Amino acid sequence: MRLRHADLWRQESTIDRLPYFATGVFLVAVKQVLDWLTATQLFHRPWNVFNYIVLPPQTVGVLTLPQQDWLFYGTLLVTALPFIVIGVLLTVQRLRAVGLPIALVLFFFMPLVNIVMLLLLSVLPTRREPPHEFPDDRDNPDPVPLPANNPYRNADFDYRHSASWRRLRDAHRRITLNTTVGSGALALGVVVPTTLALVVLSTMVLENYGWGLFVGLPFCAGMASVVLFGLVRPQSFGACMMVCFLATTLVGAGMIVFALEGAICLLMAAPIGYFLAFLGGVVGFAIQLRPWSLEHNPLVLLVLAVTLPSLMAAESASSEEPDLFQVCSVVEIDAPPDRVWRQVVSFPELPEPDDWVFRTGVAYPVRAEIHGQGAGAERRCVFSTGAFVEPIDVWDEPHRLAFRVAEQPEPMREWSPYTIHPPHLHGYMVSRRGEFRLTALDGGRTRLEGATWYTNRMWPAFYWRLWSDAIIHRIHLRVLNHIKELAEARPEAADGK
Repeated sequence: MRLRHADLWRQESTIDRLPYFATGVFLVAVKQVLDWLTATQLFHRPWNVFNYIVLPPQTVGVLTLPQQDWLFYGTLLVTALPFIVIGVLLTVQRLRAVGLPIALVLFFFMPLVNIVMLLLLSVLPTRREPPHEFPDDRDNPDPVPLPANNPYRNADFDYRHSASWRRLRDAHRRITLNTTVGSGALALGVVVPTTLALVVLSTMVLENYGWGLFVGLPFCAGMASVVLFGLVRPQSFGACMMVCFLATTLVGAGMIVFALEGAICLLMAAPIGYFLAFLGGVVGFAIQLRPWSLEHNPLVLLVLAVTLPSLMAAESASSEEPDLFQVCSVVEIDAPPDRVWRQVVSFPELPEPDDWVFRTGVAYPVRAEIHGQGAGAERRCVFSTGAFVEPIDVWDEPHRLAFRVAEQPEPMREWSPYTIHPPHLHGYMVSRRGEFRLTALDGGRTRLEGATWYTNRMWPAFYWRLWSDAIIHRIHLRVLNHIKELAEARPEAADGK
């Protein structure tokens, strides 16, 4: 099928696999050259092909970008608009040709998933009309009727599959006893161990907690489990979603059993994991519902098995630097700044926390110690998992205490039957510096601000920042409220006498 400009705008136009793939590769190549020239020659910034695999971390905080970044990303957006329009139109045509819902074009805008969808649409066959004679499955009818919304539930349709597909189908029916439960068990038996192996690849081998792990993996696992579930016979939507969510749950349980991860981090990842698995399951359901392409479903699984680890490796090689985030918390204290200052510099041991967050294993502050005085002194803030070593950079008594973080302990202790230390506990969420600011208020009162600047190498940054900001804010309030309580006590108690 030849691609013509006028065909892009026709409501019923379609495009075949090869023209779609070739046009997509050509447009990506042209866009890469254009963006490389724009970045390196016009704005004197580095640029490579890995920027198309994941979103640059700076774009997460688009509203707070400096002016030069606004200009840079704005230029990239303007030059990208024609490519976006053509890409969306071609994807809509390809979805129409394949017989998939047009709404799936939304995945065109999802990083990493859009690459998976491009490849899937390039291997799935164009929809064929059902013929009038079908000698194949009349002699071997399925005991379970097709779903009510299957387009060929009551139609005479000849699958006309190859001999190799017939052998695979017969083997599948023997293994699963030609039952829905057997098909689900086989899907879980293949997808769950494969997904766990990819978790090991991303976390232990590549040491990468990025889009591939938290977005691509649950999406592809949900899709693969459903496609494999309906490999030889389309299944109902409810049964497909049950297999999809069961696969996701078993992967999480396997990560605990094989000491790959703790329960708390899995609970944090569960909302995004289940949501993306559901989206993948919906795509898988639409694919397995198409009887004219059942023979190509093993190719779909092969594309997922090859593409996802490749994208994980490419993402790891890109080595994007994380943004520096700030969390600031404030309390007002009924005491003058000089009394508050003494508690800021060092404070005695805090009582055991009653906050449920800290009871889950998240590290919490216990006490603060100071060695020396003035700039160059060393403050040690002892947490439940170890001590932060904080060399003092600014000692402006009683107004500002600023420090950098030279060493830090693990941010949490994982809930696990084993003693585990996943890679993300070391060098992923890193405190860079902090400060306390004291502002005198009327009536001998003080406004005390505590701020922390940190980086987090776990992506998507916007999702994990929701968790990290909330946790750091709770840590701040534990310290600030303790200082408030000490400073508002009678002077001899505040001085520890």
